Amino acid sequence: MPAVDVIDETFLAVPPGIVAAAFADPGTWRRFWPDLRLEVYADRGEEGLRWTVRGALVGTMEIWLEPVLDGTVLHYFLRADLPPGPTARRGRLAREKTRRQLAAKAVALDLKAVLEDGRKPGCPPGN
Repeated sequence: MPAVDVIDETFLAVPPGIVAAAFADPGTWRRFWPDLRLEVYADRGEEGLRWTVRGALVGTMEIWLEPVLDGTVLHYFLRADLPPGPTARRGRLAREKTRRQLAAKAVALDLKAVLEDGRKPGCPPGN
């Protein structure tokens, strides 16, 4: 089992294609995850992306975009270990997992704020 295993889900009230477009530019990845080097191994279009991860962590990461009602559930998965080197201490791993959980939610909520563009809860797009 990977040392850092993070799962997050956030509903965005926009279609999957709009969310997918937010992840299309690799420059965006560097902004979201500046200490990770990502390489796409599966581009699933409007269903999301899968990457291999190197840098501060080594493993895999995925965003899966699930159409739900009039929006998208952004599923985020990160399964990784610290890079080879001195044995990591248990406390460091716990802090790293918490840091990555908070970062995943921050990315999702930032996208939600930008992509929903002030859409009021319960209202259709454009109202």
